[in-house]
Amino acid sequence: MLAREETDAVVAWLSSAGIGDGPWTFEPLAGGTQNLMLRAVGPERRVVVRSGPRHLRKGSNAAIEREIRVLGALASTDVPHPRLLATAPADGVLPGRVVYAMAEVPGVNVATGPSPAQEADAGLRHGLGPGMVDALAALHAVDVDAVGLGDVGNPQGFLARQVPRWRDELARYREVEGYPGFGDDTDDVADWLERHRPESGPPALAHGDFHLANVLFDPDGATVTAIVDWEMATVADPLLDLGWLLATWPASGMDLGWARVEGLAHEDELVARYAELTGTDPAVVPWYAVMACFKLGVLLEGTHARACAGKAPEDVGARMHASARSLVHQARRRIG
Repeated sequence: MLAREETDAVVAWLSSAGIGDGPWTFEPLAGGTQNLMLRAVGPERRVVVRSGPRHLRKGSNAAIEREIRVLGALASTDVPHPRLLATAPADGVLPGRVVYAMAEVPGVNVATGPSPAQEADAGLRHGLGPGMVDALAALHAVDVDAVGLGDVGNPQGFLARQVPRWRDELARYREVEGYPGFGDDTDDVADWLERHRPESGPPALAHGDFHLANVLFDPDGATVTAIVDWEMATVADPLLDLGWLLATWPASGMDLGWARVEGLAHEDELVARYAELTGTDPAVVPWYAVMACFKLGVLLEGTHARACAGKAPEDVGARMHASARSLVHQARRRIG
C-alpha cells in the first residue's frame, strides 16, 4: 500500500486530472509480484492506479511507460482493454515512479475463481479458453503502423535473440548475493530450442505475458472484457503469446497457484481455434510452447533471486522458484 503522504499525492492527482474529487478509498489489487496496482473507489466511479514498485528496478518506469503507450494506442481498436484515463511522469505523483490511471473494467479474473454463472455452467467454463484465443487473435490483427506502434520493439531477428537473451539472464542471477542457483541444468532445453528454431512469421503486436490471470471475463459468459498487464508488450513474433498461453494453461497441468477451474478446453482446441482465426500452421506451435516455458521459467526465477537478496518476500520467491522448475520440466515433456 501507499504511505499517507503518497496517498494524499494520488488523491490530489486524481482530482487535478479530472477523474474525481473523492473521497477515495484504496484497495490493493493482485497484479503480479512486481508493480503497484490499487483500486481507487470514489463516490461516482472506480479506477485503477498503477506504477512501478517502491524499490524501482532498472527499466521499471520504461515498462510502465510502454503500458501507457500501448493502452493509448488500443483505444482505436477492437482489442478488449482498460481505457487509459491519466498519466504522470516520474516524481509527478510518487517519488521516482511513473504513474497512470485506467478505468476499471467489469469482469471476473478466473484465476482467482470463476463467477457463480461460470461455476454452474460447464459450457461457459469450456468456453473460457476459446474466448481468450478470440481476444488474442484480435490483438494480433492490429495494424501496428496505423495505431502508432510500428516502432515498438525490434522484431528483426527476434526469435534468434531469445535463447541467448534468457540464458544470459539466468547466468546473471548467480551474481545476486545469497542466490543458491537454479538447481537444474537448463542447457538441454536451450540447446533444443536453438536447433529447432522456426522461421519467424510476420511481426504483430504481442502482449508478452498472455495467460489466464491477465484477462477479465464477462461474469455471465466466456467473452474477454479486458486484457490487462501490458508491461511486456512489444512488436514481435505473435506466436510466442500463444505458446505462453499453452505453457501456463491449467488444463495442461501447470500450477501457478491459481484457483482450480474444472472443464477447461484442451490446449489442442486452443491451437485449432487460433489456427482457424489466423491461418497459422499448428505444426509450428510446439516450439513456441517450449520457448515460453524456458523464458517464463527464467523470469519467475528472477523473483526468487531478488527474494534471496531480501528485495522480494521470501515466500513469494520460493513459490516462483517452484513454478520455474515446473516450467523447465514441462518443456522437457513437450520436447519428448
